[in-house]
Amino acid sequence: MRRIWLSGILLAVLLSTGFAGQTAAVQSQSAESGIIAVPFDLVLRHILIKTTISNSGPLWFIFDTGDKVAIVDLDRAKSLGLDLHGEVNVGGAGAGTLKGAFVRDASLTVAGVDVKQPIVMAIPLSGLKPKLGHEIDGIIGADFIKQFVVEIDYPARLLRFHDKDKFTYSGPGEIVPITLNGAGHPLIRADVTVNGRPPVSGQFVVDVGSGGSLILNRPFIEEEGLLSAQKTIKSLGGGGAGGKTTGRSGRIAELKIGKLQIASPLTMFSEDTGGVFASSHLQGNIGQLILSKFTIFLDYPRNRIILEPNSSFKDLIGPAGTGVRFIAEGADYKTFRVDEMLEDSPAADAGLKARDIVLALDERPAAALTLSVLNDTLEKQSEHKLSVRRGEQTVQIKLTPRRLI
Repeated sequence: MRRIWLSGILLAVLLSTGFAGQTAAVQSQSAESGIIAVPFDLVLRHILIKTTISNSGPLWFIFDTGDKVAIVDLDRAKSLGLDLHGEVNVGGAGAGTLKGAFVRDASLTVAGVDVKQPIVMAIPLSGLKPKLGHEIDGIIGADFIKQFVVEIDYPARLLRFHDKDKFTYSGPGEIVPITLNGAGHPLIRADVTVNGRPPVSGQFVVDVGSGGSLILNRPFIEEEGLLSAQKTIKSLGGGGAGGKTTGRSGRIAELKIGKLQIASPLTMFSEDTGGVFASSHLQGNIGQLILSKFTIFLDYPRNRIILEPNSSFKDLIGPAGTGVRFIAEGADYKTFRVDEMLEDSPAADAGLKARDIVLALDERPAAALTLSVLNDTLEKQSEHKLSVRRGEQTVQIKLTPRRLI
């Protein structure tokens, strides 16, 4: 039996933020440039791409730098008749583990990319589906990424796969050295500055499979005393491969990567006693809320990433929130239920209750929404009208997001 640690798919929803899922309308290949452009859906800040396994229909895989091997959902593997053998335990965010199996003689193909990627294991991923409000059939990571130079263009919702042997770069981006650890995670050096304290350097995972911002590991926080003069609130936490994470949410003064300075990033101060955020080997994790401020070039063959600031670079991360987390239930993920809520938050002040079911948002019926659209809309700092079902009653709620921290 083998135990494997997975850094990504942790869904660190720090202050109930989210972006609407969108799909780029283009998929192209330039023979002259050797670049393949593949659209992706951005679903609650997670990159989802279409794949196939053998002769299957389209399958949705999370593109994740916090993962190494190709992983398929255990139920999906069984439905496709894949050859499963042995037992594997996978741990990640939180202290729990998922039990799965190794996969023999199976591979996947990313739509538009003529490369077969071996599938190594199958683990149960059904717990991610209600949190993302979307089908999740698997995860693809470093073993696939390292065959290319992969460019992530968040505004265009495109992955561009460059020929790794022909790739050259002469743009304005910051070139950041990386080390790939044994789990396939790209590690960088970065400095964190807490108000009133000198910068502290650490090693961080660049994790596009995390929907959060900056997460600091508990041993690092305790060793450096980073919470001693820091204003924080309870975090809604998150959940992923290893279960639920816990901590406090706040804002540090600055995160510095090379010459790049990210001001006042949302930060989760982990309180986990097990899992990746309880590890003393690394200082933390940098997720999509920060990474989406850049066009990113994952140049694993040259042990580097390149960060080009985009138009959102100077925008404050998480300017407004509601303090509520919804999950999406039902076969079509259209039943949006209040899963968790912060006290002293806009959601609590407006009268939302645990287990309320959203019937409509700003006169749009739930059937016309996705979980991403629901969260994205509720980030806009204006009054919103929610119609919810509470038991046998229909209740009207007026909800105005505000900055929580």
